Order: sequence, then C-alpha cells, then structure tokens
Amino acid sequence: MKSQATIVLRPGHLSLEELQAIHAGGVRLALDAAARPVIAASAAVVQRAAAGDAPVYGVNTGFGKLASTRISTEDLATLQRNLIRSHSVGVGEPLSPAVVRLVLALKAASLARGASGVRQEVIDHLIAAFNAELVPCVPSQGSVGASGDLAPLSHLTLALMGEGECVVEGQRRPAAGVLRGAGLAPLELAAKEGLGLINGTQVSTALALHALFSFEPVLEGALVVGALTVDAAKGSDGPFDPRIHALRGHPGQIDVAMVYRQLLAGSQIRQSHLEGDDRVQDPYCLRCQPQVVGACLDQLRHAALVLLREANAVTDNPLVFSEDGAAGGSGSPGPAAAPSGGGDRREPGGTMISGGNFHAEPVALACDAMAVAIAEVGAIAERRIAMLIDSGVSRLPPFLTPNAGLNSGFMIAHVTAAALASENKSLAHPASVDSLPTSANQEDHVSMATFAARRLQPMIANVAHILGIELLAAAQGIEFLRPLKSSTALEQVHATLRQRCPAMMQDRYLAPDIEAASTLVADGTLTRILRTLGRLPPLWTPA
Repeated sequence: MKSQATIVLRPGHLSLEELQAIHAGGVRLALDAAARPVIAASAAVVQRAAAGDAPVYGVNTGFGKLASTRISTEDLATLQRNLIRSHSVGVGEPLSPAVVRLVLALKAASLARGASGVRQEVIDHLIAAFNAELVPCVPSQGSVGASGDLAPLSHLTLALMGEGECVVEGQRRPAAGVLRGAGLAPLELAAKEGLGLINGTQVSTALALHALFSFEPVLEGALVVGALTVDAAKGSDGPFDPRIHALRGHPGQIDVAMVYRQLLAGSQIRQSHLEGDDRVQDPYCLRCQPQVVGACLDQLRHAALVLLREANAVTDNPLVFSEDGAAGGSGSPGPAAAPSGGGDRREPGGTMISGGNFHAEPVALACDAMAVAIAEVGAIAERRIAMLIDSGVSRLPPFLTPNAGLNSGFMIAHVTAAALASENKSLAHPASVDSLPTSANQEDHVSMATFAARRLQPMIANVAHILGIELLAAAQGIEFLRPLKSSTALEQVHATLRQRCPAMMQDRYLAPDIEAASTLVADGTLTRILRTLGRLPPLWTPA
C-alpha cells in the first residue's frame, strides 16, 4: 500500500496548497500538538458552565427561538443528541467525497483553535474519520448559510454518532457498521459539542473551495484554447504587448497577456501575416482577452483569499475565550470582558460570548463574484467560436467545413455553446441578495452561501463544454492554414487533441468529440502540457 503524506493541521494557518491536497485526497491529517492546551482550556470553560446554575446558550438552553428554554443538567447530553437528530433534515444528492474531505478537515481545524469549547476527543474523532477515508452521507440541499450550515453539518455529525449514513463505493450504508469496520466508536457528545459541530460555515466554504479548485484547470485551459483561436483566425499578438497592460496595472490582466505572448511565441502562422494583412484591429473576443479573462482572474484570486481566511476561521456560536487569552490560536486577542445581557456569560477561567460568525456573507459574496467570473470566461469563449465560424470575420471556410451547404460543419456546435453560455448567465444571478427569514424570525437575514457555492459546479461544467467546442473549432481552423505551423506549445496541444478527435472535413457524429475535448480542458491535460514547457505561472498568485 502506498504511504500517504501527512498534513499537520495548524489551527489558523492552513494554506491553500494544503487545502488543495486535502481536496484531492491521498493524504492523512494530524493535529499540531501545540493546539491541545488551548482546546483543553476552552473545554474546561464549557464544562464549568454546564455544572453551574446559570443559563448559558448552547450549553443548557434550547436553540434559536427556543434559547430561553432552560435544560436540566441530567438532560444536557440528550439535548446535544436531539439537536443533531432534529437538524438532520437535508435533501438532494450527497456531497462529493472531495467536498466531505474538506468539511471534515475544516471543522477539525476550526474547533482546534480553542474557541468552541469542545473536548479534544471530538477533534480526534473528526481526524480519525478523515484518515479512515469515511465519507458521511451529507445531502447537498437544506442550508441557508446562516446559523451555520446546520442541516448538512448535522448529517455529517449524525454519521459520526453512528446514527446516519456513509457513502461506500457510491452506495449508502448505515453509519454504525461503517464506523465498526473502520475501528471507530460512535462519537459521544458532551455539553455544547453538538452545537459546536453544526454551527459554522464549513460546508459553504468547502463547496466554494471545491469550485475554485475545479475551475483552475478550466481557466488555464481557456488561456490555451483562446491562444489557439488567435492563431486559427490569424489574429495579432500586438494586443498582448506588455506595455499596454503595464499602463493599466491590473495584475490579472498583466499575467494573462504574458501567458498569451508565451503561448504564441514562434508561430509561423503569425509570421505569415505580419505583412500584407489589411485588418487593422481584431474583434474584441481576440484582442480583449487579457482585459476580460484577466479581470476574471483577479476576482478569483480575491475569492481565494476570502475562502482561505474562512477556512482558517472560527465560525460557530457562542465563542469561548479562556482567561489566559490563548483561545483562538496564534494572533488572537486577549481575554474579553463579557458584555452584560444577551446570554453572554463569564465563567471562572473564561468568557462565553454570543456573536454572528456563523453568518456566511463573506463566502456568499465571494461565490457570487466567482459565478460572474466563470460565466464571463464562457461568454467570451462562445464569442470566439461565433467569430471562427463566420467566414466574413475569420476568413476561414464558412462554419469551418470545406464544402459548406452539403456539410453544416460547426454550425450547431456553436448553438450548443450559445445555449450553455446563456444558461450560465441565469446561474450567475447573485444568490447573496436573497434572504428568507428562518427560525420564527430570530434568524431574519441569511446569506444563501451554500447554494451560492453549490451552483458553481454546473457553471464550470458548462464552461468546460464551451471551451471543448472552441478547442475543436480552433484546431479545425488550424487545419486550413497548413502547412504553416503554430507555436511549439500550441502544436503540442493540437496534436494531443488529434489523438482523440480527428479533423472534421465532412459532417459526422460530433458529440463524442465534444466530450473528449471538454475532458482535455477539465481534467488538466492542457495545463500539464504547458507546465511541462514552463509556460504557465501559478494561477492564484500574481506572477
């Protein structure tokens, strides 16, 4: 059995690279030993509150609108179990294993910052489940992205308690048997621990990170395919001159222009029309690619920053601050005096304060920005396909077929691209501007972050298909320019496509070719080719 690398969770200091490795799988988790004293101090504050007579929200009261209902000491464990059972009300398809891996890791890292009041055993159980490659069955629908991702996190916790389900090889199985098979006992909850496990933005954040990581090869593929289209249309590389982009100063624009210059360098096609071409300027879909895709890249980089902060955050409620000021991990403030009223409580050795870190507005807004960026990458790609099949603009045969009329060529493939681009425009409508009050108006403004993140996956799939169609069309355009060759990098891309999809000089069944080309975009094949050639800088940081 191949040994797995171990990622040490340093609460508050997870990196994007570590999150990407967790998302990909094949790693194990371990907790930084330095976190253990902080966790113990925080748990002690809660345990003292549970043993006391005063009402403390999340410890010995009901939840939400029922917060004024006092729970007796002998019922505190039952309270936590009932919380998980009653909140496990999600519907829809289960979250993917990659997303569940992220949720387990993010929840463990958040609780380990020592501001949630849970025992070390709870965090150890999350890490053990991750390392055993357990996939709790977590329905994807049912969270409004405030008060935490209550329903999905409840399903995750229910499985760890041995009462829910896990997904094993694509099939749902009772969690109790899956836990036994992994050598894990069911998780037993103490005071506040059920609330700590389900209060938080980990599902929204995991879904958003899933989209970010899934879109990375697609965005890189868009640069590759866009460059191939420039050559197929005998476009100019003048718009990618670094002096143009330096005058504007946007990092994404500068980086995208640099990639296009590198991709097109050495093209015989470009050299062939440096003289005698009467076109003064190319269409916007060619010459404005750095401005459009670069702006999208800047938005995605900002979203990555927001999501990294959220992945390292503590987002449950109420929060626990031990007297030594260590709670919250490195860089946290010292002990805070508990404000009067509002259910806040100072206990010997610490303070519990109710707040609203569970509200996922930062995630929702980041996802809405990602949605617009994803849609725009697909929208300008669709315009490039339309340009290629229009002989009046591209100066290629109509619809990229040598015998137009008898053959329809890429006519209807473009219609598919247009349909997908239009669908993405509807999906790009911001989710964060909607809010439906819940919990009898106690939770009267919500973020809708979970849907904002979940809807990104079909958008990414749409863009991958649009780019797959463009890749086929651009490669077809190159065929009409032979014997001239494109750049070394783009010729390698062309050859890789042709191993799967031959040129279409007469009409044939094209749907399988679209799927094959789209897979080259989505699975990172184009990215790997170009990184082997040293052509692409890291995507999420400026070059």
